[in-house]
Amino acid sequence: MAKRSIDDVEVASKTVLMRVDFNVPLDDHQQITDDRRIRMALPSIHSVLDRGGKLILISHLGRPSGAADDAEKFSLRPAAQRLSKFLKRDVQFAADTVGPDAVQKAAALAAGEVLVVENLRFEPGEKKGDPQFAAALAELGDIYCNNAFGTCHRQDASMVAVPQAMAGKPRVVGSLVAKEIQYLSDVISHPQRPFVAILGGVKVSDKINVIQNLLKICDRILIGGAMAYTFSLARGGRVGNSKVEADKVELAESLLNMGGDKLLLPVDTHCGDAFRADCNKQVVKAGQIPDGFEGLDIGPDTAARFADQIKTAKTVVWNGPMGVFEMPPFDAGTKAVAQAIAQGDAISIIGGGDSAAAIEILGFADQVTHVSTGGGASLEMLEGKKFAAVELLDDA
Repeated sequence: MAKRSIDDVEVASKTVLMRVDFNVPLDDHQQITDDRRIRMALPSIHSVLDRGGKLILISHLGRPSGAADDAEKFSLRPAAQRLSKFLKRDVQFAADTVGPDAVQKAAALAAGEVLVVENLRFEPGEKKGDPQFAAALAELGDIYCNNAFGTCHRQDASMVAVPQAMAGKPRVVGSLVAKEIQYLSDVISHPQRPFVAILGGVKVSDKINVIQNLLKICDRILIGGAMAYTFSLARGGRVGNSKVEADKVELAESLLNMGGDKLLLPVDTHCGDAFRADCNKQVVKAGQIPDGFEGLDIGPDTAARFADQIKTAKTVVWNGPMGVFEMPPFDAGTKAVAQAIAQGDAISIIGGGDSAAAIEILGFADQVTHVSTGGGASLEMLEGKKFAAVELLDDA
């Protein structure tokens, strides 16, 4: 599935249109609270600029609704300003996306200069995949580069219609997307064994296709998080006030039958009588949560059992926390899993979203092989799905 990289394309005096994921969180004062996504894009940005290319960066930010204050609330200007600090050079900003300001500034770019255009989602054509909007964007560049893994599973104009409009020109991946493909597709297709997957989070329904796909290729799947309580119901267990999907019990039962001893469920549960750190707590055997209590984390025996499985693995994929990792002491299960992954010698791949947040918060991000930048995209790639946004790009 390897795709041609921006590093392999001659960019001197050419204009590179690079789709990045600068969808960074902003506070009420439009200050960036986490710039990781900008930092992750830097290698490919440097690759273009250091070789004398002209660079236009396009991205969405948030979900603007067309309200009057959206122009300020969801502007990419703070991202352009933060990028300027990282690059230690001026970063130009266009107040529109394909309008006169963007067109004029794009045409005036010199070698080694960079321009950020305004939020793609200010244009209705972005979410609609509109070919006319895409054609206007495509006019700005000589080379298309997809460096936005977090939106690779979407059909947005900048992801699909723009590379379609640039057929015949180089259409390549940035280093961030290349790395995601390497780990989430290539490594998983040919894993070193034992191959262990750890799945958590709230809903079985979110992970059905992932479980079905991983059952074909994994040696073990460890189930934690609130989704474990739906599996517990399917086994006839008591779940108290725990979050469950009552309409997915039959599905959980079929997955248990399909998985056999490949699926490992919790053997104990850390539960509380309220969703608060200071609630009354107790550890009970799985399937024996009393009325008035809800499961908030895997128990210590489960954590130890899961850690033993992880330590023997050669490839580990983790998607979804084991409990309420933001609220001690119900972070213990997630921490035990993260620590086991960090201390092991397996190729370790952390899915985006809450898993990426947990590994960062717990301080183990620099001790794993790969932390994905895309929550929904990483899940869909684990399901074995193909992305049009990637398939359209030039093969290596």
